[in-house]
Amino acid sequence: MDWISNVEELRATLHSLSARDRHGRETDTDSSFAQWKNRTLRVRSGRRTVFLIGNGASASMASHIAADLAKNAHIHTEVFSDLSLITAIANDLSYEEVFAEPLRRRMVTGDMLVAISSSGQSPNIIRAVQEATVSKGFIVTFSAMEPGNMLRLQGNLNYYVPAQTYGMAESCHAAILHYWVDIVAERTTGFLYSNQLNVVGIDG
Repeated sequence: MDWISNVEELRATLHSLSARDRHGRETDTDSSFAQWKNRTLRVRSGRRTVFLIGNGASASMASHIAADLAKNAHIHTEVFSDLSLITAIANDLSYEEVFAEPLRRRMVTGDMLVAISSSGQSPNIIRAVQEATVSKGFIVTFSAMEPGNMLRLQGNLNYYVPAQTYGMAESCHAAILHYWVDIVAERTTGFLYSNQLNVVGIDG
């Protein structure tokens, strides 16, 4: 595949973004983003927490977006990247519990969970979402690959892209997550954080 073909595939995949609720009902993407933005702003005003989880590249993405959201939208975020915590839970309980166990102890009503899984089938992500449901958090999921994946109906908002490779799925998820940060930061600060960086002379 040449570069332009890759770009066109990325564009087409993003254009095919699906947003559904917990009952599988399709919703307009702009309406879904407006709902997500408003819920995120409620998290901020209520001094609650946005938790972000993922495995591998999705874990890196979760950390990246958590940092952007905290710095640019002034929202408290948390990711589970402490090796001592992760390995203790994986060793003493199971790897399926590495996110669910800390969520069980920390998540409260009014918090938000953003769960990222390219396959939508990762057992530890599914368990975490189940725990967040018990805790009455607002859940947003990201998945790709198979349209009938388990994660796609687990959240209050479920974003799915029909990417068939991990690279394409991760690229699409990153673009969508950055868009979310942008619209929340714009509402919080009055202008996009990229403009803030230019004003103070930071190239990031």
